[in-house]
Amino acid sequence: MRTLIVGLGNPILGDDGIGIVVAEAVQQRLLCGAVAASSGVDDAGVEVDTECVGGLRLMERLIGYDRAIIIDAICTGSHAPGSVLRLAVDDLPTQHSSSAHDATLATALQLALAMGLKVPAKITIIAVEAGYVLDFDEHLTPAVAAAVPVAAEAVLDCLKEAT
Repeated sequence: MRTLIVGLGNPILGDDGIGIVVAEAVQQRLLCGAVAASSGVDDAGVEVDTECVGGLRLMERLIGYDRAIIIDAICTGSHAPGSVLRLAVDDLPTQHSSSAHDATLATALQLALAMGLKVPAKITIIAVEAGYVLDFDEHLTPAVAAAVPVAAEAVLDCLKEAT
């Protein structure tokens, strides 16, 4: 089984970089080998990457994988900054990226299926409630930074699950 773990975000927009930071933390844990040995994680066929794209470009990145775990910031205002949420694609709130220039991930995946492209049958989203995503800043806020190990563990928990 081929699995893609992809951390999304913009590393110069404060908390929006959380997906990238968590993906890097997961990559480090997988590289050290201790994760697989101690926690039952099967990391064979697992690729970790970071991207700053969404919609159609993200869908293109998912082609050919059996499952995907997407890590990203979310701004619902319903949770405290740093809260880690586990979502499905259909659970995502309305996205402002649905426009003439792009599409939501759900719409992009529907298009892929209509075109007969192989996209993951299972996509899990690990989302971290962000505090600030509009200010130029290369650092996460303290609450969001504290969520990095929690979100990384949530990703590793997803890897333990059978599809």
